[in-house]
Amino acid sequence: MTTDQPILEVRGLQKQYGRHVALAGIDLKIAAGELVFVIGPSGSGKSTLLRCLNRLEEPDHGQILFEGQDMSGKKNDLNLLRQRVGMVFQAFNLYPHLTALGNVTLAVRKVLRKSREAADAIGLAALRQVGLVEKAGSYPNELSGGQQQRVGIARALALEPKVVLFDEPTSALDPELVRSVLEVMRDLKRAGMTMVVVSHEMKFAREAADRVIFMAEGAIVEQGPPEEIFSHAREPRTRAFLSQVGA
Repeated sequence: MTTDQPILEVRGLQKQYGRHVALAGIDLKIAAGELVFVIGPSGSGKSTLLRCLNRLEEPDHGQILFEGQDMSGKKNDLNLLRQRVGMVFQAFNLYPHLTALGNVTLAVRKVLRKSREAADAIGLAALRQVGLVEKAGSYPNELSGGQQQRVGIARALALEPKVVLFDEPTSALDPELVRSVLEVMRDLKRAGMTMVVVSHEMKFAREAADRVIFMAEGAIVEQGPPEEIFSHAREPRTRAFLSQVGA
């Protein structure tokens, strides 16, 4: 992890839906190789922040910089941004008529313009990375929820992103399937992937995160190393939230 130029930075990020302020001027720097865990109550702006980071949602104001380059202008190549900043969703969003390999390689062929042979090689490598290469020919309805989510992660990895955003990646899974997804995320962390994770997996945050951010009402209330936030939070709102979730 480096503390030089951040790989991803937001300055004064604002987003409003009608009268509801989802993001109230977020400033955030993320270093290469850092795993940043974002926690907070429902409606605090966590998912909106992630969706703005790769422009699935358009911010009303503010800047998004990737490796120092402003990516928030309307003339920027969104496909290029989303290639560099991948996203894994709560819902698996797999195409039911495509195999695991087909789901992983679709964007490789459409976005990267790779031949089917080259895309398949990339897709198999991504599936191997998440421990599912033997399921390459399986359809989503033949996979468990945990396996489907790992295919979703492989789909993001196949585009060779420098940052991966995870929006509640385990919340749709049965408890016994959560571990396999978290283990893939641990492996990515060990390999140096930059990750921003929105999740309620507090034990994972304690063990794996470099930094924990607590959000409330569209703002960053407090942030710091996991031990500091979980054991010595300064802000009453942070302490109240952690008490409610049993962290």
